[in-house]
Amino acid sequence: MSDAVFSEVQRGFSDIVAAASASPQLADMLADRAFDLFEANIDAQTAHLPALACTKGCPSCCALRVTATAPEIFLLARYIRQIDARMPGTALGSLSRRIKLANRATRGLSETERMRLRQPCPFVVRGGCIIHPVRPLACRGHASFDRRACAQAMAGREVDVPVSGPHVALRSLVQDALRAALDRACLASDLYELNQGLALALADPEREAAWRSGQDSLAAARIGPPAGAQTDAVLWSRASGHESGARDDA
Repeated sequence: MSDAVFSEVQRGFSDIVAAASASPQLADMLADRAFDLFEANIDAQTAHLPALACTKGCPSCCALRVTATAPEIFLLARYIRQIDARMPGTALGSLSRRIKLANRATRGLSETERMRLRQPCPFVVRGGCIIHPVRPLACRGHASFDRRACAQAMAGREVDVPVSGPHVALRSLVQDALRAALDRACLASDLYELNQGLALALADPEREAAWRSGQDSLAAARIGPPAGAQTDAVLWSRASGHESGARDDA
């Protein structure tokens, strides 16, 4: 996509920040806008491609590390609190604890180590993603054309998983435009490891207000920029043992 499109998307995010900078709903508004942009455009971007292999009940890629922006994390933390409050004592009502345990198991692991651990995603319950409506851009932007290849990669085999380039590109466009708008507004614009970022946000709800005031309240979960461009295909290759992965800085 052109620079003009990127600038237009960035301006849209900047307009939201300018209009709602003091609102407790700022994170929700930004994340909702990001998700809406992705969902409104992905069909047109992939109309020429074969059908995806991704279906409910296939959690293969859920073993990968997920990164997200602060608005996505704070929106998801609010969603999780609502589920915990409405369904106490059930599998769907213990999400905060599931996230805490998952963070303990995966914090600091490389992509390769994480895949080999086969730690279940805390959001996959009975074969389905229970946060699907508010899943991060990273999850929306990872799509495969070969379910068998995904399963083989998750099992540790050296295999190339064919992923959808337009999904990756659109995710990057929306996410980068959001981060640019946050940076311009002097708000923390980094990417954070999802499990650790959520564990921080759930443990202290005041972190969201601190973020709106300009603090990097999720800094402990921050993911440093990669040494070079890394597509989802490269991450799958690393996870299957083809390349050794560096440990996270966070």
